[in-house]
Amino acid sequence: MPIHNSDVSEVFRQVADLLEIQGANAFRVRAYRDAARVVEGLGQSVADMLEGGEDLSDLQGIGKDLAGKIQEVVDTGKLGQLEDLKKEIPPELTQILKLSTLGPKKVSALYQELGVTSIDDLKKAAESGEVKGLKGFGKKTEQKILEEVKKFRADQGERRIKLIEAEQRAGPLVDYLKKTKGVKDIVIAGSFRRRKETVGDLDILVTCKKGANLMERLVSYDDVTDVVSKGKTRSTVILRSGLQVDVRVVAKVSYGAALHYFTGSKAHNIAVRKLAVGRDLKINEYGVFNKKDERVAGRTEEEVYAQVDLPYIEPELREGTGETEAAQKGKLPALIETKDIQGDLHVHTKETDGHHDLKELADAGEERNYQYMAITDHSKKVSMAHGLDAKRLGKQIDAIDRLNGKLKNIRLLKGIEMDILEDGSLDLPDDILKELDLRVCSVHYNTNLSRKKQTERIIRAMDNPYFNIFAHPTGRLINEREPYDVDVEELIKAAKERGVFLEINAHPDRLDLSGRYCKRAKEVGVRVAISTDAHRIPNLDYIRFGVDQARRGWLEREDVVNTESLEDLLTLFKRK
Repeated sequence: MPIHNSDVSEVFRQVADLLEIQGANAFRVRAYRDAARVVEGLGQSVADMLEGGEDLSDLQGIGKDLAGKIQEVVDTGKLGQLEDLKKEIPPELTQILKLSTLGPKKVSALYQELGVTSIDDLKKAAESGEVKGLKGFGKKTEQKILEEVKKFRADQGERRIKLIEAEQRAGPLVDYLKKTKGVKDIVIAGSFRRRKETVGDLDILVTCKKGANLMERLVSYDDVTDVVSKGKTRSTVILRSGLQVDVRVVAKVSYGAALHYFTGSKAHNIAVRKLAVGRDLKINEYGVFNKKDERVAGRTEEEVYAQVDLPYIEPELREGTGETEAAQKGKLPALIETKDIQGDLHVHTKETDGHHDLKELADAGEERNYQYMAITDHSKKVSMAHGLDAKRLGKQIDAIDRLNGKLKNIRLLKGIEMDILEDGSLDLPDDILKELDLRVCSVHYNTNLSRKKQTERIIRAMDNPYFNIFAHPTGRLINEREPYDVDVEELIKAAKERGVFLEINAHPDRLDLSGRYCKRAKEVGVRVAISTDAHRIPNLDYIRFGVDQARRGWLEREDVVNTESLEDLLTLFKRK
């Protein structure tokens, strides 16, 4: 049974959740959460690394103890420590932690005092009024819990996994299927190809020689736990993770039409089919057909679009949000590409909660042919991360200046990820902020303010002339934490008026801004920064997820500030 990185990271997350509910030492909990992120962010399989004899304790943030636990999960498919914790604490409690209203202490109180062990128990306790009677809860909290439980159940009805997890599940399967004798083309369509933040299932299209043993090989894959259906040209299986995979064999003559059809979205396909009807054509997964039912196109997607007088439309744009109309008018955007990015503007070092020093990060940036990389450690408000006060930041500024004097091909920018305090002030004084090249500002605390207060707080912070980039603007964690309540439209307008940029946080847990708001920022004239929020060197490669998000938001090279040269970028950060 293959063990994927996402399996290991999920085990560590569950351990962290249960330890937190149990009231364990915060640093111990954080070690498991950090380890989960390290494993998930690796560019290769930990199982393959172990098989190749690599020592995982050499990885930053792992160490001997955690390396041994990774080995245990890979070898046995489970972790004894987690099994023991599940005997002490109901594992269903971790589901309750997904509600943004409730932290570990409150979940523990619900369990200890009301016997709540599941979402259903929580709903009953809130509906009966028991929750508001607990210390630290109250009527508003009880009502908020009921609202979040309702949304949680709706979300569970359409279970979707993060894009990075879908990649980790799909990659080995595709590699496995490619080894089938006679296979020619193989591609994953659907929301995966459109690079949506989450994926519900996988649609895999294959062209192959007649007689290829593809379906037999599919159902024999080690990760398959259930065969829903098996045929000569289509099979559906369920992977151990619960992910459904549909594999279809399509004729070469229909490959482009099938790829277009199964990539979607439904709204996009309907718009294209309407254009076809107006030309007495019919489009389906088998091709484009005229009134005589003769196939006139279908080998490539370009052929399909050409039949309705459209240029090729990139998959990320196919959401039914005006892309066909833009194509008709010749106004499709020339979407940004990863190669356009000249540097990363949100990176952490070991001075706070990162895992590398300045020189290591400079070398990593140079390997990626970056012109610049911004060092943006946390400010002092984030005490858990040992955030920088003005004195320590001053020392880091000096250290960066000294290192820049030795670097030839890259420049480290002096920055900070600075907390926006509840009253809208910034976490550090202006006399140190003015010494920096840029300031990345964010909300980490007091996320439960009303929509009006949260919006006003952030706009008040933007009034400070040393506010350059608003980081992860809604604070969401995909499938883990809802965005805080804020008027993003107002923030975009305020950013435009003040010369502030918005961040697309490229970490696959965040991908914040959403594509919708990226597009709105472009319409208003607000530029964005695509940054990784990297805490480890492998995280720097997350930049591609941020570019995916930018493309879904119709962004072009000129819409993104870190496509600029160093000189032009520094000019942009000098607010007038």
